Order: sequence, then C-alpha cells, then structure tokens
Amino acid sequence: MDLVGACRAFVHVSERGSFTVGAAAARMAQSVASRRVAALERHLGQRLLERSSRAATLTPFGRDMLPLAADLVRLADRLEHEAEAARHRPLRLAVPATCPTGALARLIADARGNGLLLDPRPAAPEERAGLVKSRQVRAALLALPPAEASWTVPLGLAVAHGPRRGPAGTESGEGPMYLDTLRPGRADRDRRPRRVWLQAEDDVPHVRDCLVRLRDAVGLRPTQLALASGLAAAAADVLSHGDALLCSPAQAGQLGLHWRPLGELAAGLARGYALAAADEADAVRIRESCAAGIARCLGADADAAAADADAAADAGVAR
Repeated sequence: MDLVGACRAFVHVSERGSFTVGAAAARMAQSVASRRVAALERHLGQRLLERSSRAATLTPFGRDMLPLAADLVRLADRLEHEAEAARHRPLRLAVPATCPTGALARLIADARGNGLLLDPRPAAPEERAGLVKSRQVRAALLALPPAEASWTVPLGLAVAHGPRRGPAGTESGEGPMYLDTLRPGRADRDRRPRRVWLQAEDDVPHVRDCLVRLRDAVGLRPTQLALASGLAAAAADVLSHGDALLCSPAQAGQLGLHWRPLGELAAGLARGYALAAADEADAVRIRESCAAGIARCLGADADAAAADADAAADAGVAR
C-alpha cells in the first residue's frame, strides 16, 4: 500500500467533507481516493470516515488519526521539496584565488554541459583545506608539492620588460632570470632594493621555503622577498620599481608582463594541486567532467590534466 498516497487522500477528503471535492484537491480521481482511503482503513484496522451520498464525516477513530496523517503528508511534501532543491544545488568547489574569471566561467559552462552544476569559490591555500574539512564546500583544490600533485603549474619571475635586441639582431634577456642579479651593489645603497613578490597562493612551505633558502644563498636582503598584499599592487611595483612577481606564465600574460624561469633552480619551481572531496563520488564527477577546465584555470599542463581525467575514468570502470 502507498501509505503516503492513502494519507493524502484521507486528509483532503476529511478536510473538505466530500470524496469528490477532496479527490480533486488531491489531484486524483474520486475512485482512486475512495480505494486509497478504504486501503488505509484496512491497514489501520478501523473505519476513518462515515460515507453517505452527500458527505464524508470523520469517525472518532478518524479524528484521532487525522493530525498524524496530516503530519505524514507534510513531511513527505517537505522531503520531495528538499530532494528537488538538492538535485539543483551547485557543487561548491574551493579554487585558488589566482584563477582568472574568464577561465572560471568556461569551467562552469563546461561542467554544465556534462550535467554538473559547479560553484567555484576562490580562497587562499589554508582556507581551502579548512573549507573542505569543515564541509563548507564539497571539494577543494589543495596546494601540494608537485611530486604529490595531479596538476602542476610552473613558476618563474614576471618582469616589466621583455627581451632586448642586441647587435646584429640578437636577443638578450630572453633566458632564465637569476635571483642574484637583484643583489644591491654599492651604488644602490640609497635606493630601494628590487624585490620579488610572492602571492598568497605561493605562501606555502614547498614554494616559500625554497625561495627563502635561495634568497639567503645569493645574498639578498630579507626584505627583498616579500608577500604581496594584493596582485594589483605587486604588479604596479613590477612596472614602476623594476621588481619581479613570482607567478605562472599564464598569469604573467594576463598582467601584460614578461615571464622568465628562475636561473638558479635547474629543476624549476612549481605549484602543485590535487583534488580533495568530502565524498569520493564528487571527486570522480569533477575529475571526469572538469579536469581540462581545472587545468586551464590553474594555468597547468593540459596533457597532465588529460592523463588525470583518463585515470579517473579508468578508476570508474574498475569500480
């Protein structure tokens, strides 16, 4: 027996005192309402309604059961409403604040095309980890050392000026930039030393500590490696003071700056990211639907993203 359907018919008929009017209010045929009330009476063991040619009136047993039946119908309606809302609730994903708006818009659009409603939420590295742990978001892109990551983003220094033309059309300055070239000389005593600006996204041990060691090894002052208060201000200092901004090639291009790798780090420097989710099913859906879009947002290697998506698909088949 459909207990909720039977209670719905009973409630509507008893409230209106008529099977005809009650059935219409419950959006069912009168014969269906009559059968459902009769089935409920058999299930409960006593008559709920006295029937006549003109009206349906509650029995004493029916009066006792009506409030409980009405509660059951209200709870069932609420359950259906909440289920509908949950099906259409976006999956909130914590992403780096360095992700450009245009790339995030494409990520959302691509996810929709794959049947996934995605709601990216930009946040700093430590905040992203806390958000997914506290389940304020359903998934997050966590900052990890490149060796542990699914996506890697090369880091270098963005400067104001690109390659300079030398004799016979040769170019100078197009290769790596060495940090020791920022070391102040005797003539720079009264000048503000050039700085390397770190973004909040790179204020993580596997990036920051490496640069601190390099700064000390090449003899820069402690203040020459600084955490930027904001991207616009740091980029302005690059343009006006000859500073350098630690960033990805993609971000340098967005800012109109010239990107160069760090010369002292032969192995390179990189951000690393991996997807963490409170529910593994969410992680699989995101990887299958959004791996390439996430790579685009991060400025990561598209081939690595494709490999990650293939691995996720293989894992789904294995399950």
